[in-house]
Amino acid sequence: MRTAIGPFRAIDRSVTVTFTDDGFSHTRHVTAALDEHGAYDAAGTAARVDQVAAGVAHKRDLGLFDKPGTPA
Repeated sequence: MRTAIGPFRAIDRSVTVTFTDDGFSHTRHVTAALDEHGAYDAAGTAARVDQVAAGVAHKRDLGLFDKPGTPA
């Protein structure tokens, strides 16, 4: 699964991430990682996005993105 991480959104401490794979695309906000001073941590956020990507891939494999009304 490929990911594209958007810029840090300080207002809600998140990044917008688009997950893609073989014609599949899903976009959602992911809570960003912050360092000990409260600043955006790009490496920590990338690690968190990798974890979320695994969950998105699992939900896709289960067919949950194809069922109307199923929360992603």
